[in-house]
Amino acid sequence: MTVKTGTQWSSLLVIAVFVLSACSQPLSTREKGTLAGAGLGAATGAIIGAVVGSPGAGAAIGGALGGVTGAVVSDKMQSQETQQTEQQRQLEQQQREIEQQRRELEDLKRQQEY
Repeated sequence: MTVKTGTQWSSLLVIAVFVLSACSQPLSTREKGTLAGAGLGAATGAIIGAVVGSPGAGAAIGGALGGVTGAVVSDKMQSQETQQTEQQRQLEQQQREIEQQRRELEDLKRQQEY
């Protein structure tokens, strides 16, 4: 397999992964990070592998390492997003409760005036 052929196969593989993933439901942060990491890893691995004479192996190793790294990083990002969403939900609930208590206080003040 020549360098050009290995790079072409690697590129085709990355494109196929993205096309197939586009057919499913919207991707989560974790899935996007994993795909991006695998794609970048495969491309980088193919380039490095081409230099040493084995672009296919380089793409496979780079894709696997990039996918794992992307999954770990994006998992942390998704956890933070989930935590922020929960904190926002709690904040909105507290604001609703404060507003309700404010209305009740105004009602009590009006009752005392009469």
